[in-house]
Amino acid sequence: MRLKQLSSKEVIDVKEGRKLGVLGQADLKIDPDSGEIISLIILNKGLFHSRAETVIDWNHVEIIGEDTILINNEL
Repeated sequence: MRLKQLSSKEVIDVKEGRKLGVLGQADLKIDPDSGEIISLIILNKGLFHSRAETVIDWNHVEIIGEDTILINNEL
């Protein structure tokens, strides 16, 4: 799967049933040696342009669907 195919997908925590953000507003942390994705970093814009980050370990990704990425942070 290409990065372009991941963009604009909503990231949802299945345990809490809440939307964490949209992957188009995120970064990926990639292992430079293997090229594997280590984590997703979702940038959450707050009031007055403040930014908070939500870091999701790639091992917590359960399903990548057509419109959403489901994660389980309980693993």
